[in-house]
Amino acid sequence: MDTDATLVQDQTEIDRTAELSRQVESPPARVPGYALIRSLGDGAYGSVWLAYEENTGKQVAIKFYTHHRGLDWSLLNREVEKLAVLYTSRNIVRLIDVGWNSEPPYYVMEYLAHGSLASFLASGPLPPHEAVRIAKSVLLALVHAHGSGILHCDLKPANVLLDDDFEPRLCDFGQSRLSNEQNPALGTVFYMAPEQADLHAVPDARWDVYALGALLYHMLCGEPPYRTKEVEDAIREAPNLETKLTVYRQRIRTSSKPLGLRSRAGIDRRLAEIVERCLQIDPEKRYPNAQAVLDTLVLRDRSRARRPLITLGIVGPSLLLIGMAWMIVQLLDTTGTDATKLMTRRALESDILSARLVAQSLNRDLDERERELSDLAKRIGEEKWTEQLRTAIAKPAVTEEAANQAVFKILNSARSRSDERSKMLGLQKDASWFLTDSRGVQKWRNPFQEPGSNVLTVGKSFAFRDYFNGRGQDGDPTTAPANIQPIRQPHISRRFLGPNGSYFVAVTVPIWDAEQKNVLGVLGRSIEIGSLLDEYGQAIFEETSASGRSNKVSREIALIERVHGNLLDHTWFDKNDSVMKGHPLKTRELDSLRVSNRVREKLQRLGTRDGSEPRRDFADDQNYIDPLSQFEPAAADLGGEWLAAFAAVPETNWVTVVQERRTTALEPVQEMKTRLTLYAWRALLASCVLIGALWYFVSRALNDRTSRLWAPRYGRRRGDTAESGLRTLSGTPRSI
Repeated sequence: MDTDATLVQDQTEIDRTAELSRQVESPPARVPGYALIRSLGDGAYGSVWLAYEENTGKQVAIKFYTHHRGLDWSLLNREVEKLAVLYTSRNIVRLIDVGWNSEPPYYVMEYLAHGSLASFLASGPLPPHEAVRIAKSVLLALVHAHGSGILHCDLKPANVLLDDDFEPRLCDFGQSRLSNEQNPALGTVFYMAPEQADLHAVPDARWDVYALGALLYHMLCGEPPYRTKEVEDAIREAPNLETKLTVYRQRIRTSSKPLGLRSRAGIDRRLAEIVERCLQIDPEKRYPNAQAVLDTLVLRDRSRARRPLITLGIVGPSLLLIGMAWMIVQLLDTTGTDATKLMTRRALESDILSARLVAQSLNRDLDERERELSDLAKRIGEEKWTEQLRTAIAKPAVTEEAANQAVFKILNSARSRSDERSKMLGLQKDASWFLTDSRGVQKWRNPFQEPGSNVLTVGKSFAFRDYFNGRGQDGDPTTAPANIQPIRQPHISRRFLGPNGSYFVAVTVPIWDAEQKNVLGVLGRSIEIGSLLDEYGQAIFEETSASGRSNKVSREIALIERVHGNLLDHTWFDKNDSVMKGHPLKTRELDSLRVSNRVREKLQRLGTRDGSEPRRDFADDQNYIDPLSQFEPAAADLGGEWLAAFAAVPETNWVTVVQERRTTALEPVQEMKTRLTLYAWRALLASCVLIGALWYFVSRALNDRTSRLWAPRYGRRRGDTAESGLRTLSGTPRSI
C-alpha cells in the first residue's frame, strides 16, 4: 500500500524540503534531446527543471527523482502510466517523454509558465466567475479521467497548474487509482473526503467530487472548508498516521457546516448549493460523479446567461403592460372628463332653454295680469261711469259683504271676466282681487273673505305691505309710518303670508285721478305662490336619444327670489300634495330655505354687465344644492348635487330654476366609461395571458436539458479502457 501523501509529511521532512529548495544545484543529469535551463524547484524526492527541446526550442519541464532513496518506484510508475493514458486531454498536463533507466530516473512533461493555483490562492480568494471557470476546466479533466477509468484521489490547488492563458491543467496522478482497484489512496487534509481518510477505504469517484467542492470552496472563500487551528492542532498531535486519519474523519463529521459561502458577496444561491452538495459528509448525498457536477454548473451558467434576457423579457412586457394600463387609465380619465363636460354642457344648455321658456311664460302671464289691472285702473280714473267707484274709495269702507259687493259691482264683474279668460287660456286663477285707498285701507276684496277663514280684511290698513308702498319688504303692521306713500307705477310685490297660512305675491297698479297728479288708491290681484308653477308641475321633458328613442328626463322647477335667495315655489310641492296637507309650511321654515351664498351671488349678477360682456339674463351651476333639501319631508327626494339653470323673470325680483340630478344626467357617460373600462381591461388581460403563454413555451424551451454539454460523458468506446492503454504503454517504457 502507498503511504506517500501530504498528510504524513512530518516537520523534519518539511524542513529538509525547504533547505533543498534553497540550494542551487547543477543539472542532475543530461537528457538526450533537451537542454536544461534552470531549476524550478525541489521536492522530497527530486527536483523539477526548466528545459527546451533542442530540435524545436519548445520549453518543457523535466522531473528528476534525484532523492530516490526509500522511494516507492510504483509512484513514478503509476503517475507516468496515468499521464500516458490521459495524453489526449487538453485539461491535463501532457506527458512528453520518460527515462526509466536513466540515473536518476525522470519524465518530461509540458511546461506551464504560471505555476500552480496554490500560489494565486495565497493572496486571497478569487472572483466567483474565475473560480467557476477554473472549476469547470478541472471538472473536464476529471470527466476525461473518470471516463478512462482513472480516479485522481488527490485534487488540491497545488495539483492544478495554469498555462500561458491561465487555463488550468490537472497534474500529479501519483495517488490516482483505477476505478476497479481496491487499494486505498490518501489525499490531502481538508481536501480529502472523510471516508477516504481510511487505510481500508475503497476508491470512489465521489472522492474527487468532494475534493472538487473543497477546491471550489477554497477559491471562493480563501481557505478550504473545516480548516481551523483547533483541527490542525488535533491532527498534528496524533501519534501516528492511522490516528491522524481517525481524528480527521471525526472532526469533519462533527464540525458544523461551513458558512463562508453564504456570507461572501457575489456568490449566488445556486453556486453555494452546488458547493455544499459536493461537500456533503454522506457520499450518498453528493453528486455521483464529476460529470454530474459539470452538468449542474453548465446549467447554472446557461441560466445566468439567460437571466438578462429573461429579465428583459419580464421587465419589457411588464413595462409595456404598465404603460398600457397607464395609457388606458389616462385615456379613460380624459375621455370621461371630456364626455362629462360635453354631457354637462348639453344638459345645461337644455336646462337653460327650459328655464328661459319658464321665465318668459311667467313674464307674459304677469304682464297680462298687470296690463289688465292697468287698463281697469285707467278707466276708473278717467271715465265718468266710474265716478261711484272713486266716491266709494274716498268714503269709509263698507264691511258688510252684500253692500260691499253692490258698491263695487263693476270690479266684481271685471274679476269674473278675468277668471273666464284665464280658464280659456289655461292660466291659474288669481287668489283674490283687492282695492285700497291712498292711505292703504282696504275698501274691497273679491272674494270678500278667504274661503275657510273668518278673518275680515276689508276696512283694515295694509300700508305696511310691499304691494302698497313698493319698498321691497313688508313693514311692521303695528308701527307703520304715517307718511307712507302708495306705489306710483305697476309693481310685483314680495311674498307675504295670507290669512289661510299660504304665501302669496301681488300684482298692483296705482289708480290716478283724471289729471294724473294724485293717486286715488291701489288696485291689485294676489296669486298663491304654490300655483305659479302649476302649469309646469309635471316637469317631464321629452328628449330624443341618438338611437331615435324618446327618453323621459325628470326635472324639477323652482322659483327663487333673486336678491335674498329665498325659495318661492317648487314643483315638489305640487307632486307631494298629500305630504304637504299634513305638514303646513311655517313661516320660519320657508324663510330658512335659501340658496347658498355662491349661487346667490350668481343670481344677483343676472341682468348686469360685466365689463365688455353683454348683459345676460341666465346662469348655470354644476353643483347646485336644492334649498328644499333642507326641508325634512323633501330631503330624501332632493338631496345631492344637481345641474341647475337660472333665468331672470323680467321686471321682477324672481329667478326661475330648472334642475336635473347630476348623476342621472351623467348616467350615459358613466355607462360609457364602464363599458370602455371593461373592454380595456379585457384587452389588457388578454395581453397578459398572451404574454404569459408565450413565456411559458419560451421557458420550456430554455429549460430543455437535452442540449449537448461541453464534454462527452465517456472519452472512449465501450471496452476501450485504461487497462488496455497501460498494456500498450508497458511495451514501450522509454517513450510515448
